[in-house]
Amino acid sequence: MNIFKPKYIKKGLNYIAENGVGAFTEKLKSILYGINYYYPGWFEAHKADAEELKRQREEKLSYNPLISIVVPTFNTPEKYLREMIESVICQSYQNWQLCIADGSNTNEKAGALAAGIIKEYAEKDSRIVCKFLEKNGGISDNTNAALSLATGEYVGLFDHDDLLTPDALYHIAKALNEEKYDILYTDEDMMDSKGKKLMNPKFKPDFSMDLLMVHNYITHFFVAKTTLLHKVGGFDREFDGAQDYDIILKCVEQSKNIKHIPRMLYHWRVHKASTAGNPESKLYAYENGKRALQAHLDRIGVKAVVENTDMWGLYDVKYIIDEQPLISIIIPNKDHIDDLDKCVSSIYDRSDYKNIEFIIVENNSTEDKTFKYYKEMETKHENFHVVYWKKEFNYSAINNYGVSFAKGDYLLLLNNDTEIMSTNALNRMLGICMRDDVGVVGAKLFYEDDTIQHAGVVIGFGGYAGHVFNGMKDNELGYMMRAKINSNFSAVTAACLLTKKSVFSEVGGLSEEFVVACNDVDYCLKVREQGLLVTYCADAKWHHYESKSRGYEDTPEKQERFAKEKSLFQQRWKTVLENGDPFYNINFPVSLPPFTLAQ
Repeated sequence: MNIFKPKYIKKGLNYIAENGVGAFTEKLKSILYGINYYYPGWFEAHKADAEELKRQREEKLSYNPLISIVVPTFNTPEKYLREMIESVICQSYQNWQLCIADGSNTNEKAGALAAGIIKEYAEKDSRIVCKFLEKNGGISDNTNAALSLATGEYVGLFDHDDLLTPDALYHIAKALNEEKYDILYTDEDMMDSKGKKLMNPKFKPDFSMDLLMVHNYITHFFVAKTTLLHKVGGFDREFDGAQDYDIILKCVEQSKNIKHIPRMLYHWRVHKASTAGNPESKLYAYENGKRALQAHLDRIGVKAVVENTDMWGLYDVKYIIDEQPLISIIIPNKDHIDDLDKCVSSIYDRSDYKNIEFIIVENNSTEDKTFKYYKEMETKHENFHVVYWKKEFNYSAINNYGVSFAKGDYLLLLNNDTEIMSTNALNRMLGICMRDDVGVVGAKLFYEDDTIQHAGVVIGFGGYAGHVFNGMKDNELGYMMRAKINSNFSAVTAACLLTKKSVFSEVGGLSEEFVVACNDVDYCLKVREQGLLVTYCADAKWHHYESKSRGYEDTPEKQERFAKEKSLFQQRWKTVLENGDPFYNINFPVSLPPFTLAQ
């Protein structure tokens, strides 16, 4: 389809006029990138039908918490207001309370109409409680007024022009029967102003702290303990426009258990006046979001500066590194000194982080020029060291051996066929790794043609694990922009992997049963078992001339070895494989290419 034909341009302009620039942008993405093309059909096939909703209404849960839905309204159009209220009334889970604080100007036609509609519904259903404010206090004060009406054990945040699916509260209650979580959130999509077309589905990962520190990926539907919302002081007008981001960050700080429900339970309406429909309509909200994130970092004692990026609502956290700790760079090598020299020289020449040492683990080289190179480099650089591995090849054992000579508190496991691209790569990786909650940081790796080789690893592909965003260019966003921004993954590749030496020691280093394959993913999962995060750092860019040194798994012997190691991985991490990768989404089958819905 040629989108530049006059008829499509006219349709585009009409769509912008009705739904806003943001909605048009999302529509265009759906045409270019595909997921929205078949998402409406997918949603229809997976939504709760009448029979399932009937079953939910009749199910006897052992725990039936009262869930208070808080909604600030202001001159809400009749269509949106009625549809919002009806979406709560139609819930299959019936123990709810709808708390509306209306700041409408009743001297205006729209305000008087909205107030009248709210009164109409409140008179019909005692579960709907309302407060009519003397004046519009702004989004935070109005939401606090709605919160003051809540008597439920849990509170859900709901925008006045959005919709809940009929089974939304059922799945919240069902999850709370597993555990009384502090916070719960769901997947969401967008719908057009008429409430007919669905688009831009957000199939989110389980809780990802690093992703949350780039933007408010949680957004809707957010549910938290009422006591928790009161504990953090409710909504702060200082962050109006980003008040949800602020309170989510505050709640996260105080929470021990956060539950993601991977179901599409919330429809975020897009129209010209909404942030979803037109990002430019509330530019102040993005500035307040930046301030909310900075306040979060200040509260938890992390030294960092938050900056805006060139994408609305996405932030860049730049960590302040005062101590300049030593990074020990471990590089196994067998001959291939041209590759090794390119790797090492790129770091010496380009990296703006200088407190490093190289530990080259010599692995049975045979060429005289290799040893001549080692001698020259050790003479030239006092922080260049060569140690000698005399046994048979074992990637895990070789790295563990190299680490035994490391003097640094941080270890960078690095392939000899890599080359640093961004001067700040080590700084950016180290800043993240120095956080107490992080155990591993991976980089963004590119093939020689500057397309992505690695931007995070997802468990499950091929019965093992696979890279995502392969083949994309650096400026491509990927699904939910995750190729372009920092986020948590279950694993990253050890072709370029930064970790704390203390963590490496605690989990026993790389498992030497994995001679060639699976060792890096296994290591990351061991670190995850310790309650630490594995973070992909999108700003740390390296070339990876993959498998130049070791070669590919292209012989029967190598393929047999890989099969054995894959089988061992499957036995060891059976539960992870069965449950699905928490930083992916179970709605994306691992039998299909990454971030693809089953059609």
